[in-house]
Amino acid sequence: MDEKFARAQKLLQDMLGPDSQFRPGQWEAIEMVAFQRRRALVVQRTGWGKSLIYFLATRLLRDQGAGPTLLISPLLSLMRNQIEMAEKIGIQAFTINSANRKEWDEVERGLAKNSCDILLISPERLNNPHFVKSILPELAGKIGLFVVDEAHCISDWGHDFRPDYRRIVRILKMLPESVPVLGTTATANDRVINDIRSQLGGDLLVQRGTLTRETLRLQNLQVESQAERLAWFVENLSKFEGSGIIYCLTIADTERVTAWLKNNGFCAEAYHAGNETQIDRVSLEEAFLKNKIKILVATVALGMGFDKPDISFVIHFQRPGSVIAYYQQIGRAGRAVDRAYAILLSGAEDGEIQDYFIKSSFPDPNIMQ
Repeated sequence: MDEKFARAQKLLQDMLGPDSQFRPGQWEAIEMVAFQRRRALVVQRTGWGKSLIYFLATRLLRDQGAGPTLLISPLLSLMRNQIEMAEKIGIQAFTINSANRKEWDEVERGLAKNSCDILLISPERLNNPHFVKSILPELAGKIGLFVVDEAHCISDWGHDFRPDYRRIVRILKMLPESVPVLGTTATANDRVINDIRSQLGGDLLVQRGTLTRETLRLQNLQVESQAERLAWFVENLSKFEGSGIIYCLTIADTERVTAWLKNNGFCAEAYHAGNETQIDRVSLEEAFLKNKIKILVATVALGMGFDKPDISFVIHFQRPGSVIAYYQQIGRAGRAVDRAYAILLSGAEDGEIQDYFIKSSFPDPNIMQ
């Protein structure tokens, strides 16, 4: 057995258990960045294990004397359980975000002492004066691996384009060619991939797998009124084993559905960007992960990156804005269960809500005159 592969396999088993084996494509992706030191884009289905690639690659690169990994992710609060897994292979992971300001000094000391193996930040942090002036210079010239999670956000053609990702591209252009770069996403069509390639470099290696999720059972039900859908919940939710997510398009609907479920004896909580603080959302995530909550009623705030392997159902109270958003959201289910259900309850108001979102994203015509 190849010595490099054997080492990676041992780390995998330390992280996930003695019987764990690489899925097709995982070792190849690790090899591209950890040993070939290439720039690579990994496009694989939700639940495939993309986070495994950058955590194992980080450990292997650090063993070779490389500097820390800088990971850009739009959803840092949803990666705590992944960080806990990374600690099983000796990776010291730190985050800098708006919710952990008291820990920033510790992170800076870790970077100075080279005890930080991977630093996770949001793209918005690259626009923070303190980070840019005090922390980024400490990292400059030391980065051993640069990772862009949800890499489709780099692309103008991506379904979730975020302008702050443009700052990532500027940093990438400053990196020495010897520094490996890894982009990961579950949703990038040919146009998005070509756009990412134009920004990361023409020599970008693209690994693209099937997006099929064998454990998911999809169903679409036309249930016109909200009252009928609420009644459907009462009649059917008790039939589902395990925990699940109900997605709503608006904060008001998450609160309405949650109140209805609680009144009918279900253990449910609302999860959305309107929760009072980030800490509130963190406590909800932790309770859900520990099965203290059966159902999270969520907006797109829980749309990407959340990893709870035993989610057995995802139900949409309304139709999402795109097929890609739908794929991301149903991808929360069926990761470690033999069968999970994704049920779309299409309603009469779906189109009206999407039209509102579209119109409200543009300024009033009177202002533009």
